Amino acid sequence: MAHLLGAEALHLEFPTRVVFDGVSVGVDEGDRIGIVGRNGDGKSTLMRLLAGTMQPDDGRVTRRRGVTLGMLDQTDALDTGLTVRQSVVGDRPEHEWAGDGRVRDVLAGLIADLPGDAIVDDLSGGQRRRVALAKLLVGDWDIVALDEPTNHLDISGVAWLADHLKRRWPAGQGALLVVTHDRWFLDEVSSLTWEVHDGIVEPFEGGYAAYVLQRMERDRQASTIEAKRQNLMKKELAWLRRGAPARTAKPKFRIDAANELIADVPPLRNTVALSQMATARLGKDVVDLLDVGVSYGDDVVLADIEWRIAPGERTGILGVNGAGKSTLLGLIDGSVQPTSGRVKFGKTVRIATLDQQLGDLSAVIDERVSAVIAAKKTTYVTDGKELTPGQLLERLGFTTAQLSTPVRNLSGGQKRRLQLLLILLDEPNVLILDEPTNDMDTDMLAAIEDLLDGWPGTLIVVSHDRYLLERVTDQQYAILPGPDGARRLRHLPGGVDEYLRLQKSETRSGQDAGRATVASVTAGAAAGAGAAGAGAGGAGSAGGGASAGAGAGSGSAGSAPALSGAERRTAEKELAAADRKMAKLQGQIATLHTRLAEHDVNDYTGIGALHDEVRGLETQLSELEEHWLELSERLA
Repeated sequence: MAHLLGAEALHLEFPTRVVFDGVSVGVDEGDRIGIVGRNGDGKSTLMRLLAGTMQPDDGRVTRRRGVTLGMLDQTDALDTGLTVRQSVVGDRPEHEWAGDGRVRDVLAGLIADLPGDAIVDDLSGGQRRRVALAKLLVGDWDIVALDEPTNHLDISGVAWLADHLKRRWPAGQGALLVVTHDRWFLDEVSSLTWEVHDGIVEPFEGGYAAYVLQRMERDRQASTIEAKRQNLMKKELAWLRRGAPARTAKPKFRIDAANELIADVPPLRNTVALSQMATARLGKDVVDLLDVGVSYGDDVVLADIEWRIAPGERTGILGVNGAGKSTLLGLIDGSVQPTSGRVKFGKTVRIATLDQQLGDLSAVIDERVSAVIAAKKTTYVTDGKELTPGQLLERLGFTTAQLSTPVRNLSGGQKRRLQLLLILLDEPNVLILDEPTNDMDTDMLAAIEDLLDGWPGTLIVVSHDRYLLERVTDQQYAILPGPDGARRLRHLPGGVDEYLRLQKSETRSGQDAGRATVASVTAGAAAGAGAAGAGAGGAGSAGGGASAGAGAGSGSAGSAPALSGAERRTAEKELAAADRKMAKLQGQIATLHTRLAEHDVNDYTGIGALHDEVRGLETQLSELEEHWLELSERLA
């Protein structure tokens, strides 16, 4: 593979510490690299050094002649006074950019909801971030470097971005560097992982799942000094190995060693014990939303919400930005009053919310962490063990020195962790987490997930972090618009995948509406160019009305003509045949995974052949699933 970019013996010091010491890395054609590490260890600094926007104290960065690099930094670099359209496509003639498939795809996927003539100075921070990302992605770059690109994107937006990056270059061409705390996104787009820690950059083969497996092996061999970290990584490893098969398809090394590591690891959560404890603390009644609706004048925010929250229930809430998730949380904690129906609270319910504003810390902003903690309980029980607040602080990544730090001087991630700790010390029995992953690195997210595994209460989570939702909750609901436009709560037996299928199905069935939306950005030029088919961020499916199996079919806009009796019988036979073929392919893929796990790690040729066989079968399975979804829509 051709070399694109490299760094040799990089050394960088700040006044208080050495950031990098003798770091050498290289980026080749076809590399898709995820960069992980603790907050403050230098992930963004490394990316800026490679991009040339920061210079090292020693060493050098080299780039092959003619190679272009585009970077999305965390700082806002949009020019003032420009419109959204000018910021993204510049002064290119309208016929040129409107006829460019990549431009249409990016516009539909990221900023279809923004008027093209809106001035960027008037946009919110999240909207400006999406415009900046769109500006970068419409360009033609050999290397794309993205620093926290998933910030301000909802789940469907993150899914669109992952799909775009996977399709952006042909196999073996281009290169991607990405810093993000979104572990699902890392696994989707990266084939290599760089861990930045202690002044070095350590490479790992594969995405986040492979990185966790290899890092666990490294920690296991290190020494008992890392014992606490090992236990946490074992739990993370158990989650990855016992989760969806897709998470275990990427590692390219011996997996039987990983199975041995987790052979004695118990399930992530003792659901029976937690449920019993939750019932004891809460009783049988928690919060019941009975035919609840919320309206502001003529604007119906939520309608017909019927949800009886059970003790010990662990639920994730999905929905696009502005769907009404915060309003739903307000109904649950009592801060929002319904305009129709009623909300019934259990007698022993104590609700606490980890919000996005850090409001709970405003009263203690000038106090030291130790003083804030001293005002709370002296002990806290989790997983049947009694922990002091200091031990809890340690589990959440605080050092002894930070106990004397004033709250105002903590980083954003540290404030979030302190806020969560204060809430847990108050011992609520219903915990609401509103975007808890903000400002957190992957290690701290794993630590918080571990802490929540032993928390005996009802948990409601709103997050765009798919990995977190699937990791700490047992079921998911979505807020989706119904046929009358009112948004309703819908259970998702198929989880996040079902939510994305529903959104994709709604987007495809409403192509005319999608084209009109994209036309607000493209000034009407792309309305006939199929822009709506490329977007993944459209409105959700009709709440309660669409079938849970209705997925990403290719049906045209509007109602399809009714099938005749013979056509329906033929379609039903094809559907049954597709079911059988998919089951057979899934069995073959599982067998190949077993062979991979048992294969000689030094036989690279054999491993490569098995991986090629797996990829071929997975392609066939994907095509069959598309065909199955099309048939399902025809028979609906």
